[in-house]
This record gives sequence, structure tokens and C-alpha cells, in this order.
Amino acid sequence: MKYKALWLRDDGYLEVLDQRYLPFKESTVVIKNTKECIKAIKDMTVRGAGVIGNTAAFGVYLAAKECNGDIKELEKKAKSIRESRPTAVNLMWAVDRMMQKAKECDTFSREEVLKKEAVKICDEDVKRSENIAKFGADLFENIMRKKGIKKLNILTHCNAGYLAIIDKGTALAPIYELKNRGIDIHVWVDETRPRNQGANLTAWELSKEKIPHTVIADNTGGLLMQKGMVDVCITGADRVSRRGDAANKIGTYLKALAAKENNIPFYIALPASTFDFEIIDGIKEIPIEIRDENEVKFIRGVDKRGELKEIRIVLDNSPALNYGFDVTPAKLITGLITERGICKADQKEIEEMFEDLCSKREIFK
Repeated sequence: MKYKALWLRDDGYLEVLDQRYLPFKESTVVIKNTKECIKAIKDMTVRGAGVIGNTAAFGVYLAAKECNGDIKELEKKAKSIRESRPTAVNLMWAVDRMMQKAKECDTFSREEVLKKEAVKICDEDVKRSENIAKFGADLFENIMRKKGIKKLNILTHCNAGYLAIIDKGTALAPIYELKNRGIDIHVWVDETRPRNQGANLTAWELSKEKIPHTVIADNTGGLLMQKGMVDVCITGADRVSRRGDAANKIGTYLKALAAKENNIPFYIALPASTFDFEIIDGIKEIPIEIRDENEVKFIRGVDKRGELKEIRIVLDNSPALNYGFDVTPAKLITGLITERGICKADQKEIEEMFEDLCSKREIFK
């Protein structure tokens, strides 16, 4: 019940790392009820597809504590958690699974059953992350052998480490595993505007693990690829369609285009819970979240005196558009690194590897 990004306290409440203020301030937020769970997801106190799902799972458990056995009231609260953000499908998946469990048990045992189910979801994510680490690291070592290189330069976008998928991440999981194997690696970290999850969160994680890395402006990656300074690209995902189109943080699509142009492999790492088997055409069907324009117009950081400040970087009367995600077409993706192995971003291969899951996803109504 204790993970790097969140943990269940002895009093039954959920405590999470407040990701809004990293890397400048390490603090936590305690979530005690449905309202606080929704707020933490919406304002990005927690973020990353997996951790959103984990938080939502515990949110359903906390909602059950509020409902005094009233299943109809629990359904309403769970629905509001499910709708707190639109793109990351792990959120919907976790709530659906929790509500299925809620309907299967009696009123008197429901709270305890839901608490155990939320913990089980987290424990399963830890195992998935470990498997992704192994499959990805084996793949990257093979790339090094084929290229005849002794050092691997990896480019990643946004944050897909343990702050996003407990307890090793997805895109960062193979990187952690390579480091543990003693492989010489270096990571190019896209800053990931407008919220700077790469510069703030990925760089923070890599620093903690003493992994060599360099933060770059989002527009630098293409030049590095042209100059032969990138060997492989890897990102996480928030939702992947049945045919392999991948929604991830805005800017991922541009990196995939640059990688294709420069013949650099581009991989997406994800657990099975990030697939949305009900969607075929991800470009047309995956909902793209539009966030507050102030995330573009303001930026947070520390000044020369070390004081944390938020400043506006554009004219106040200039409007801004803030799409949170884009969708990378399957044709630009070299492969998908999952807890079951590596497959092509291809509908037939995905359906073969996840045949048992393709027909089982149930939508909570």
C-alpha cells in the first residue's frame, strides 16, 4: 500500500506527492473524499495515465466510505471521478473495475473489498512496470549490438517514470533497468511545454537515480536526430487505439515525424490498461483535452534567489490555445513495449497479443 508517488495512510486516507511543485518543492497532499480526489486529478496534483488511474481507484474506495452503503450514491460519485479528465483511459478503466467489484459484494464488506481492489490495481501496475523495464532494456541492448555502439542516447518526451506509472514507469522503466545493468546511457529530456513535465519531473527522477541526462527545448530534438545524436526515442501514452495510434503529451507527434525522417526507432511503452480496444481510429476518435490557457501564458520556476514564482510570459490580452495531447499515427511507431512483450503498432498483432482483453472491457454507465 506504499508506492513512490502515492500511499495509503494508516487512517485510511490517500497521500500523494504533489507534482505541481516538483522539482523545486517536495510536498504531499492528503485525499480524504471524492471531491478532493477529483480536484487532485483535475489540477494535476497527480498526473500520468497510471497514477491518475491509481488515484481514481482509491477515490472510489473513499467514495464508498462516504456513501454508507448506498450503491446508487456511489455510482454517482464514481461517475464524477470517471469524468474528471477525458484523455487518459486508465482513469476510466480503473473506475470501471472498481465499480464492477462494488456491485459484486455486499454492503457490509464493500469498503474493505474496494480498498483491497485499489491496492491490487497498484500492485499489478508495479509488476507491469517491471516487465516493461525488462522487455524494453533487452530491446535497447539489441539495438546497441546492431549499431555497434557502447553508449545509448535516448530521447523521451514528457514524464513516464514512477510519477506517472508506479513504481518504475513505462518509458523510463527500460532506462532504469539499463542503468541497473551497468549500460552506458544518456537521456535527452524534452522540456515538454507548457507544463514542463520533462524539465521538471523526468529530469528530477533521473537526477534522483544519477542517470546522465540533458534537458533540451522541445524544438531541439529534430536537430539532434539529424546530427546522429539520438539512437532511439521512447515515450509513454495516455490512450492507445486498437490499431496502435497513441495519444500522448502534446509534441509527441512531431518527435515521431522527426524520428521517421531520420530513420530512428520510435517506441511507445504502455501497460495493457492504456489500450482502448473500443477505439479503432485514434486520430479521429480519441478525445483531446483542452486545458486552461493560463498554462501557456504563465510559467512557474525559481528566481535567482531561489524563490518559487509564477510569471506571465505573453501579453495579457493575447489569447492562447492549450491542447494537452496529440495522437501519433501507428505508421510512425516502430513498436509497442508492453508487459506481455513487444508488438507492432498494428491491429492484428495487438489483437493477437491481447485477445483475452479485447472483448472484455465494460463501460461503466
